[in-house]
Amino acid sequence: MKLATYKDGSRDGQLVVVSRDLSSAHYPTGIASRLQQVLDDWTFLAPQLQDLSVQLNAGRVRHNFPFDPRQCMAPLPRATQYLGAVTPALQQSTAGTPLMYQGASDDFLGPCDDVPIASEAMGIDFGAEVAVITGDVRRACTPEQALDSVRLLLLANAVCLRQLLPAELERGWGPLQARPTTAFSPVAVTLDELGSAWQGGRLHWALQSSWNGRKVGLSDAGAEMPWHFGQLIAHAARTRSLRAGSIVASGTVRSPAVPASKGRTDWPKGYHCLADKRAIETLQDGQPSTDYLRFGDTLRIEMKGADGHSLCGAIDQAIAPVATAG
Repeated sequence: MKLATYKDGSRDGQLVVVSRDLSSAHYPTGIASRLQQVLDDWTFLAPQLQDLSVQLNAGRVRHNFPFDPRQCMAPLPRATQYLGAVTPALQQSTAGTPLMYQGASDDFLGPCDDVPIASEAMGIDFGAEVAVITGDVRRACTPEQALDSVRLLLLANAVCLRQLLPAELERGWGPLQARPTTAFSPVAVTLDELGSAWQGGRLHWALQSSWNGRKVGLSDAGAEMPWHFGQLIAHAARTRSLRAGSIVASGTVRSPAVPASKGRTDWPKGYHCLADKRAIETLQDGQPSTDYLRFGDTLRIEMKGADGHSLCGAIDQAIAPVATAG
């Protein structure tokens, strides 16, 4: 099933069930009003929502309405916690254990909300990622047990302020200021929607990133993912339990490199963050030539299945200056 949260003036929004082709939606009145309710009582409430989803996809639900992603908040507008993986940089070893950070989880952006940034000088970057929402996770669980806790999957734009990052990392703590709020796709989906594309805790569908209307990345989201979601969740839960509603992100989706002529290397599948693009340029030419994002730049992050339907809908947003009081 596919679930979304509509804006209703509250902090947590209104839960809606969305059809598989994202054309229609229905308020699950009498079952649950917020996604966190469902996560807290998954065994009881999820089957009821699943039945409603089946009826909606069959066209047998009354009072459904056209689904509009512009009316969506993040599927889970504020979460128990948000944990992001740091994927290894180009040419860097993937040995060892995952490196993760704890990001802000109290004020996520919706899929069509502007990304508010105080200054272009902060080095604005996007990061196209896959994320999962968990149920309760037991402390010191195995990766296999951790995978059983995955309830929903969604897409993320993990914005990073690259010029603030070095100073925070130098101090040995963080990132904090370099990781502002994250944006999520309009819809979160249960794993049964993924079919055979969900293999070994990774999602093997092509993720597409576009910058100012130009496609810059189209990569298998799972092919270069160093640690699967079970490993990431288990790593986070090594010394503490995770409560239902925790979000764990994969880290930036990365593309494989292939040898090219004259000793050079190509990345034919493109990139899903500007830091990778700049790293490629530095590797090839000795210095980066691509600048970071500017106010007014637009981003679109989406994943489509073999049937051409969008899996989670698109993150479709613009970079905007923080509004000042006047």
